[in-house]
Amino acid sequence: MRASLRVPDVHAPAAPAKAHKLAQAQSLLAPAFPKGGARLCDPEVLLPLVAEKGDQRAEEVEGGGWRLEHSCGIRRPLRPGQYSTISDVALQPGRGTVSLPSKAAERVVGRWLLVCSGTVAGAVILGGVTRLTESGLSMVDWHLIKEMKPPTSKEEWEAEFQKYQQFPEFKILNHDMTLAEFKFIWYMEYSHRMWGRLVGLAYILPAAYFWKKGWLTRGLKGRVLALCGLVCFQGLLGWYMVKSGLEEKPDSHDIPRVSQYRLAAHLGSALVLYCASLWTSLSLLLPQHKLTETRQLLRLRRLAHGTAGLVFLTALSGAFVAGLDAGLVYNSFPKMGESWIPEDLFTFSPLLRNVFENPTMVQFDHRVLGIASVTAVTVLYFLSRRIPLPRRTKIAATTLLALAYTQVGLGISTLLMYVPTPLAATHQSGSLALLSVALWLMNELRRVPK
Repeated sequence: MRASLRVPDVHAPAAPAKAHKLAQAQSLLAPAFPKGGARLCDPEVLLPLVAEKGDQRAEEVEGGGWRLEHSCGIRRPLRPGQYSTISDVALQPGRGTVSLPSKAAERVVGRWLLVCSGTVAGAVILGGVTRLTESGLSMVDWHLIKEMKPPTSKEEWEAEFQKYQQFPEFKILNHDMTLAEFKFIWYMEYSHRMWGRLVGLAYILPAAYFWKKGWLTRGLKGRVLALCGLVCFQGLLGWYMVKSGLEEKPDSHDIPRVSQYRLAAHLGSALVLYCASLWTSLSLLLPQHKLTETRQLLRLRRLAHGTAGLVFLTALSGAFVAGLDAGLVYNSFPKMGESWIPEDLFTFSPLLRNVFENPTMVQFDHRVLGIASVTAVTVLYFLSRRIPLPRRTKIAATTLLALAYTQVGLGISTLLMYVPTPLAATHQSGSLALLSVALWLMNELRRVPK
């Protein structure tokens, strides 16, 4: 059964004709209130639920319970004892909830997720700088609370330095490191870890608040739970990655480094978290275009999805480049050394190992993916010019094209200059910017639900 009616604004005096509608509302909504309880048409009941002027729609929902939808769009739960006039109402779990769907609440949640995606982007960039400065193995243990306080006295710093000296990176690479140099790499890793905790707080605390306030729809609740779970998983994965660089290698002369597989997993999960947060935020904040569904638009939409996927894969392949220091293998472009296809592409056995463990193949793959991405972006741009699109969508396509060629230029410069830290960090930041605009364009082209 599904019933729906209009309840007039309670701020205005009830005319005789409106009194009949109020009585009808009371009779329809009577199952939500026990005998002798407050009547829905009482102003004392409706007034606390109305945030602004406007009328409401009362609707019975499947499975029991009622929903009051206010034109101003404010959503609040109706709880026993929250209002004095309904303190006697016995509400069953999952029933009797008054939900006021809110565009204002959606904007708040959307802005929150936009800020969250910004904190994730900051963590990715800071993590990249930590990797480029070879600081990631300076903190040799992990404590959620204890490590939040850095060493302050000389004795504490000496103790921390002595712990670092027990591990392969110091023994093989940094055996002549001074305490001052150790402090620099330690603070780099410490900053990255503290920023990760900030990301966790940025997700979990507001999520709990919005959940309690009833500002999250059923669909958003599941998505927010998944995002918070992914944040926690990301922190554990980060320590799992660091542990791989602290282990003794079979060959005592192997260069200590974290596993490129775990590094890619750590970056990949961060990118998934970033993309999911940004996509949800854009979907809540940007009004959806009503585009005419044509064959050309369908082709453009599919190409936009494929291009975003290519950009994601290219960014992910950068983790293997960083993990194997593959950017230092061939520092020439467009050729790799003296040839287009180097001879040492397939030196590992079985052949599949070359894709993930051979530095030459890893650099070659990153080049190919980058060229494929910029080609797809170029085709996407020219196809978008042939279709009548809203101005905002055209801006997204143009921005994507400009960023793609900028990113290619940054990548080539980083390669030719033997991976200087500032330029390499800018190149990594560019990949996030390119991925962001690709998601923006996808969001602009999304299909309007019927």
